[in-house]
Amino acid sequence: MKKIVIYTLMVIFALFYLLPIYVLIVTSFKPLSEVGISTMWNPPHRWSLEGMKKAFEKIGKNMINSFYLTIPATIISSFLGSINGYIFSKVRFKGDKLIFALILFGMFIPYQSVLFPLIRFLQSIKLYGSIPGLILVHVIYGIPITTLIFRNYYMEVPDELIEASKIDGAGFFKSYAKVLLPLSIPAFVVVVIWQFTNIWNEFLFAVTVTSNPEKQPITVALVNLAGSQVIEWNIQMAGALITALPTLLVYIFLGRYFIRGLLAGSVKG
Repeated sequence: MKKIVIYTLMVIFALFYLLPIYVLIVTSFKPLSEVGISTMWNPPHRWSLEGMKKAFEKIGKNMINSFYLTIPATIISSFLGSINGYIFSKVRFKGDKLIFALILFGMFIPYQSVLFPLIRFLQSIKLYGSIPGLILVHVIYGIPITTLIFRNYYMEVPDELIEASKIDGAGFFKSYAKVLLPLSIPAFVVVVIWQFTNIWNEFLFAVTVTSNPEKQPITVALVNLAGSQVIEWNIQMAGALITALPTLLVYIFLGRYFIRGLLAGSVKG
């Protein structure tokens, strides 16, 4: 009886949580004539791709911009975090703990507090208003969390493996490439999902660093879908669905590896 009550409550909570998703999907496939507060919960009488087509016409280029931004930024920050994790877990040098703590401190710096100096810096290096400038911002802001994840993961790798590679004549990068990198797939899955999702969904840097609408990511274009007088909610909802689709697919196909990667190395023995 206790299990029945627990599962019933879980189903109720799940359905309550999924209600906005239901409204998002059914509204996306409604013609504008069927959209309204009184018909919000009703499925479409006539399924229509009108909203999806118009939304994609308006934000399609920005979606490509988001891929141009997210993929390089995710890959670069992941590999930099991996190398940093190797250094702070297997290499001992004076002040290593202090430097590691300073890097982690970067996770707690609010975006808003560095916005103006960041813009001035990007202007000085001629990257303001461009996708490469936004990539640089996300790579730098991603280093603290990627370093932490890889460092914790590599701490569970026996030091004897690194020592053995050094005895065989491997240097720093060869030890990394031949020993740690092949063992890093679970950690890379976690970092890639984390970074891809955060960078794809980020709005503040996207709207301030890329002032040109032609170069703005999809999150900014989604906000601009709202009309000045009449809001076409089917287009708005369709745009939100299109925007959420890449991260949703990442979790569908890699979600199980994400949990395994989080748990990998969490228990010794």
